[in-house]
Amino acid sequence: MSTDPRSVADAFYSAFTRRDGAAMAALYSADATFSDPAFIGLKGAEVGAMWKMLTGRGKDLRIEYKIVEVKGNVAVVDWQAYYTFSATGRMVHNIIRAELTVQDGKIVAHVDRFDLYRWMGQALGLKGKLLGWLPPVQKALQTKARTGLIDYMKSNP
Repeated sequence: MSTDPRSVADAFYSAFTRRDGAAMAALYSADATFSDPAFIGLKGAEVGAMWKMLTGRGKDLRIEYKIVEVKGNVAVVDWQAYYTFSATGRMVHNIIRAELTVQDGKIVAHVDRFDLYRWMGQALGLKGKLLGWLPPVQKALQTKARTGLIDYMKSNP
């Protein structure tokens, strides 16, 4: 496999379209970092475990992506996820911009940006639309996401 950022990003999102969390995880360096509005400040093994957890749960998950730019060792990717949020059974269409920093053919830093309030409105319905903009409500979601990941890692060492 090529080590340039475009090829690594393409391999990552291609694996994502197949819901292959193990292949996604294998593209990260051992000390990689990841952050998005729900999962803040993941490091090392947490990063790969998150993708394994999400792809394993997302039975109807569909991903579309486009690599929009490569700046030095950073690939910028616009991607969209379509899935049913398991906690509520509500359909979600999330629109994300990713920046993947690549060194020696591995992702060392990954930041996803999306509108958390918009996501909460879709995933949680009226409660998310009414309260999803509140920092304490967003913090509660982040705490629940982190706790879910920790539980997943304990049961899937």
